This record gives sequence, structure tokens and C-alpha cells, in this order.
Amino acid sequence: MGQNLFIQNALSPPILFFFLGAIAYALKSDFEIPAPLPKLFSLYLLLAIGFRGGIELQKSGFGYPVLPTVIAAIFMSLLIPLICFLVLRLKFDVFNAAAISAAYGSISAVTFITAESFLESQNIPFDGFMVAALALMESPAIIIGLLLVKFGASKDRPIKRKMKWGSILHESMLNGSVYLLLGSLLIGFLTSAIDPSDIKKMEPFTGELFYGAECFFLLDMGIVAAQRLARLNKTGAFLVMFSIFMPIVNAILGSVVARFLNLDPGNALLFVVLCASASYLAVPTAMRMTVPEARPSYYISTTLGLTFPFNIIIGIPVYMGLVNTMIPSIG
Repeated sequence: MGQNLFIQNALSPPILFFFLGAIAYALKSDFEIPAPLPKLFSLYLLLAIGFRGGIELQKSGFGYPVLPTVIAAIFMSLLIPLICFLVLRLKFDVFNAAAISAAYGSISAVTFITAESFLESQNIPFDGFMVAALALMESPAIIIGLLLVKFGASKDRPIKRKMKWGSILHESMLNGSVYLLLGSLLIGFLTSAIDPSDIKKMEPFTGELFYGAECFFLLDMGIVAAQRLARLNKTGAFLVMFSIFMPIVNAILGSVVARFLNLDPGNALLFVVLCASASYLAVPTAMRMTVPEARPSYYISTTLGLTFPFNIIIGIPVYMGLVNTMIPSIG
């Protein structure tokens, strides 16, 4: 893995805008982004990658490597929270261990988007069907986290906090990001199959604007991550170490699976990044609703304040080197 890979990634516009936001917070600048805009841009990014993924999925079909990759992605989103839970139980109670485990078993769409930009900057091809894996990896980890609470601490919970599984499944499978991703994926798939000429009409919106929107969104993420980083002193050294080393462990597991699937380097990196990333939107929302005993400062500050910046600045080039090492026979 060359040093240039780190430098090129660190000096790419999305990462520089991330630093710009973080530095603004560190210098106590009065710079701020009105609250509705980051939400709007996050919805735009999900719509665009879902639509483009649907087009690519229509082209590739559901044979190899699409179906095995999607099945493997779901398997990893079930396995990773269980591994994380075993580690976290060394220091935390069932509620906090399960909530943090669910966050690390789920995924970060922005980390995935940043990895796509990294691959484009390196002229490494990848397939749009990986968006399907992205969408399907978010929900299983939430369900595993809640099952861990149900079977690990059911006797410690008052009756009024017993889980309503209908609401839980609805929230985990139809939360806003999953709904928009899967819906856009389906629309892109149908558009490509029925009238491909409509794709050109969407290209200025889903293609040319995408990179700028990503930069703007990461500018806001830099501010938010710096705010969370400042609160990490409350989480303890164990959780700080976990938030850095667990993504690396998950990335190694992901690279082993990617090698077994014989994925191309671009798809392998995206698969590894999905395994190594952690949720800071969908899972915290679900955990706040269903596991109020867990402390949000644990599972939000670590995922957003440490794991997210680590992955997009250092992790992605490291994972690319890991892919090149673990899968030397392909490419």
C-alpha cells in the first residue's frame, strides 16, 4: 500500500471539506449550516446512489456475483453484532453492549459513498449492485441488537418496556434511509428496463450534482463529528480503542468473505467498507425508541466521533491495501 494512497485520499475534495467543517468547530467559528440542508442532502445522496444502483442491477441481473454477495452481506450484518457483543460484554451491561453492537453491525451510507469516490479517483471499477447490499445490511443488525436485549436482560426490564415486535420490525425494515434506498433502487431498475431514455433525463440530477452534494454533506459531517469527538472523554479508553480496532477486525473478516466470493477489487473494497462502517442514524433512532437503558453517548459519540472519520480518512486506503493483499489473484 503506497503512501500516495493516503495522501490522495486525504487531499480529495470530500475529505478536505470534512476537515474544513471539523476545523470550524475547533476554532469556534460562527460558521453553521441551517438544519434542514444536511437532511436534504442526505436524502439526495441516498436517492442518487439508489437510482444508479438500480440501473446497474438491471444490467447485471441476479446471478453471480450479485445474489451471493447480497446473501453474504446479510450474513455479515448478523455475525458482526454478535462478535461485537462478546467483546463489549467485558466492560458493559447487556443494554449498552447490545446497542453499540447493533451500531457496528449496521452500516454508514456516507462511508460507502466516500469509498465509491475513492475508487473513482483511483480509476478502479465497481458495480452498482453493491447498493443492494448497502440497503439490506442496515436492518438485520438492529434486529440482532434487540434480540440480544430480549434474551440477555428480559428479567431486568419493567413490563411497560417489553418490546412490540411489530413496531420494531417496521422501524428496522422501513426506516427512512432503507425505504428511500430500496425505492430508488427499484425505480432505477424499472426505468432501465422499461425506458432507458429516461435515464439521460435524470443524469444531471443523479450524476453531475452528486460529487458537489457529497462535499457539502461531508462539510456538515465534519462539524458534527468534531462535536462528538469532544464528548468522547465520557466513554472511557476501552470504548475508544473498540471504535478504532473493531472496524479493522470487521474489515479483515469482510476481506476474507470477499476473497471467498472472488469479488473484483472495487466490489471487494465496498464490501469491506460496509463490514467496517457503523451506523449513526438508523440504529441510534431505533435504540433510543426500544432500548432507553442504553446511553446514546456511547453508541453515537464513538460511531460518529471516531469510527466515521477514521474510516473515511485512514480506513479506506488501509482497506484497499488489505483487499490487494488478501485478494492478490484477481484484478
